[in-house]
Amino acid sequence: MRPGHLLLLGAAALLVVLGLALGPVTIAPGEIAAVAAGSGDPVHAASIGQIRAPRILLGVAVGTALALAGAALQGLLRNPLADPGLIGVTGGASIGAVSVIVLGEVLFGGGTPGGGTGGDAGGDDVGGGGGAGVAVNAIAGAFIGVMVYISDDTQLRDLTFWSLGALGAANWTLVLVASGISLASALALLSMHRALDLFQVGERAAFHAGIDTERVKLKTGLLTALAVGGATAAAGPIGFIGLVAPHIARLLLGAHHRIMMPAAALTGIALVLSADLAVRLAVPPAEPPIGIATSLLGGPVFLWLLLTRVRRHA
Repeated sequence: MRPGHLLLLGAAALLVVLGLALGPVTIAPGEIAAVAAGSGDPVHAASIGQIRAPRILLGVAVGTALALAGAALQGLLRNPLADPGLIGVTGGASIGAVSVIVLGEVLFGGGTPGGGTGGDAGGDDVGGGGGAGVAVNAIAGAFIGVMVYISDDTQLRDLTFWSLGALGAANWTLVLVASGISLASALALLSMHRALDLFQVGERAAFHAGIDTERVKLKTGLLTALAVGGATAAAGPIGFIGLVAPHIARLLLGAHHRIMMPAAALTGIALVLSADLAVRLAVPPAEPPIGIATSLLGGPVFLWLLLTRVRRHA
């Protein structure tokens, strides 16, 4: 583990502790340790065990999944602007999640966590750049518009909060189901570091080096769809983590995927947890959606990357 990894791991660990400690009621670190040992105040134990801990674990899963999906897509497409939300994967996942929110009673007898994994494969666009992603996002937007139109007041409120991204609905069932899907696929993405490195010198060169390029593209697309689908179903479409986290990791530790991808995962965790902490503390007891905070961070970064890319090719 390199110093950059240790730095990012320390930042993520600090944010985990702050997430457990800070909120409408502040819990001292000593009390957190007492709760972990089983001897803390029952009120604090309930707050940590039923609200804050599931929320933080969901944030860890979401940050890991989005960051690794973004790193894999950027490596596969050799495009630093590739992001699950920009090329259509998140839009495809949103179809499944919105269907569960609005049609869950009809289709399943009630909503289910992980509903976003049902529609995410339609957003997989690893072969054709961003064109198909634009089409998928347009179709997803139209479908969501129809669901908004036919939803009742309760479903409309749920759709509004979900569409802006939030970790506040976390519970242990949601964490175990959706996070299991996201983390399993994210760990599989980590094992593809060699193939992604070879893709940087071109698909033809990767093929001559012994890589089954079509299989790698298919596997990356499916794993990315599963990772983003699980994260999107659980927390809504949280934007720009998959774009920003890999760039920060590359700046700190270079472009080799074996080193960069774990750093991207840690960066994604830190970004999601810091954004969640910011919205929790911004205007208590109200809680703005986390998607607002990540968009305020990622939007300017994306614009800077886009302008840098345009100047480089001018």
